[in-house]
Amino acid sequence: MKRILILNGPNLNLLGKRQPEIYGTIPFEVFFEQLKKQFPQTQLEYFQSNHEGDLIDKLQQADGRFDAVIFNPAAYTHTSIALRDTVSAIEIPVVEVHISNIHEREDFRKISYIKDVVKFRVIGKGLAGYKEALEKILLEIEG
Repeated sequence: MKRILILNGPNLNLLGKRQPEIYGTIPFEVFFEQLKKQFPQTQLEYFQSNHEGDLIDKLQQADGRFDAVIFNPAAYTHTSIALRDTVSAIEIPVVEVHISNIHEREDFRKISYIKDVVKFRVIGKGLAGYKEALEKILLEIEG
């Protein structure tokens, strides 16, 4: 059984409340339970933090314990060299996911410090982007 960590950064604990016109109305925990039911042959774990160091720790701990990480660094995408260094230091594949289309938003959101150290990216597909990322990474690692 493959083990996949879904890791969400700052303010994604507010999904369902924060800017529903951009991020939707479903809390991530509700979506995560649906995702687990759709992928019963995959062991999924979810972690969210508003703290950069917690995300770094979780990425480091995932290396060797999980087969891949689906990672939405949220606002840290545009600011964190430390997260980039961590993603490039671990050996398991990391997929970058964004709920909104960061290329169609404010200029600062178009910058991703991790884009060239991740396996691939899924951007602007809402919560369905996590499912797409999961399907693609499972194909690659089961391959």
